[in-house]
Amino acid sequence: MCEIFVKADPGLYESKARSLRLHGVVTSIRLETMFWNTLQDIAQRDGMSTNQLITKLYDELSLYRGHIDNFSSFLRVCCLRYTSLMVEGNIPADKHLPLIDIPIAQLQHRPLLS
Repeated sequence: MCEIFVKADPGLYESKARSLRLHGVVTSIRLETMFWNTLQDIAQRDGMSTNQLITKLYDELSLYRGHIDNFSSFLRVCCLRYTSLMVEGNIPADKHLPLIDIPIAQLQHRPLLS
């Protein structure tokens, strides 16, 4: 079973930092290549660049939560949630269909593990 994970392309878990500007402040975000690829897929679905998506997520999270403790972890969870929702059929797998058109009520929420 572990071969499924152990034999993955090492480039997928290579950590890369990218600099971007969030409200005039230059910041650096470090994620693994696989997460950067997933963020790019999400962004493209709604006609955005990856930086535009990240800025939008940052703004919406700030508005909703008020404070952001670990934004890189939040981005990783976004990627995993996106993938899980596609596998579960809650988000269309067709990457040409924008996510912005999906009603939030359509998305099932799983309880957190204790």
